[in-house]
Amino acid sequence: MLIKADRIRSLAEAVLVNFGAPAAHARMQADLLLEAQMRGFPSHGLLRLRRITERIQRGLIDPVTTGKHEWLAPAYLSVDGKRGLGPIVALNALEAVIPVAEELGIAIAGIHNSNHIGMLAWFADFVVKKHLILIAATTSEALVHPWGGRRAMVGTNPLVIAVPAKPAPLILDMATGAVSMGKIHDFANRGEPIPLGWAIDAEGNPTTSAAAAKKGAITPFGGPKGYALGLALEVLVTSLSTASIGTAVAGTLDSERVCNKGDVFIVISPKQEQSVRNLVDSYLQEIRACARADADQPVSVPGDRARIQKERSLREGVSIDEGMWMDLVELEKTSSNNRAMQT
Repeated sequence: MLIKADRIRSLAEAVLVNFGAPAAHARMQADLLLEAQMRGFPSHGLLRLRRITERIQRGLIDPVTTGKHEWLAPAYLSVDGKRGLGPIVALNALEAVIPVAEELGIAIAGIHNSNHIGMLAWFADFVVKKHLILIAATTSEALVHPWGGRRAMVGTNPLVIAVPAKPAPLILDMATGAVSMGKIHDFANRGEPIPLGWAIDAEGNPTTSAAAAKKGAITPFGGPKGYALGLALEVLVTSLSTASIGTAVAGTLDSERVCNKGDVFIVISPKQEQSVRNLVDSYLQEIRACARADADQPVSVPGDRARIQKERSLREGVSIDEGMWMDLVELEKTSSNNRAMQT
């Protein structure tokens, strides 16, 4: 079904405020969930809202904190998220390192003890609008099997690389598993089979059952190269954030455990001449104008398709599973009633 973006935003904000989030924090968290939904990534969209509220109720999320900052070096910020909402902690870290990057050329934030960060492209948009480059990565529970292995030992470990450009930036946002576990949860919630090659079951056999995949492991994308990239990011992010690693990571997909994954943001202020920026702009436009292998499928730059999908969602309404939407409407009602009883 299609729902207007403003209605979704108001519901998500209201629910979060009713569960104790300050209005500004509720607005940012809701915006990230809505952006993911509008761009066609429901695994990082409204599917996450009920879990966020459950984690707040159980003391696993502090919706008020913005985290504690400690500069370990002139351009290296260590952040203890204090169990805060992932996007709030991360955005506050970015706001702290961006002025340093603008002055020194580069700055890094390593974050631990924070919650699920959501779609990395949301942060990329924030940074490129300031004419800066962003390289960021985050870890997850061990959900991906090593190449040649039969059980999950590596996170899906998303990576974003964002470079400002005209008329539109390059924003690469990808997980190093064949898919995110959130996407498998989305298929499971809708009772639909997953494509063969996405995952293995608990016995290490290929499966098309989303339910079986939840108990098994995701396949690394691109075979051994994707596995190697995912493992490298696991070690890099853990080293820079001081978070947990591998099978010890928990808390991004459940409502029972403290979230102990890590996040790293590297902000770079390019000091190029205008001619260099023009070269990047021209090159990306040349890529977009490349002769098509399929006449109906234009050649795109990473980030283009998500941006076009968002524009369509704003015009026509945001696609959302009907059962999930009804559940969220009920959550809105119960959260409002509970808040009224407490005041």
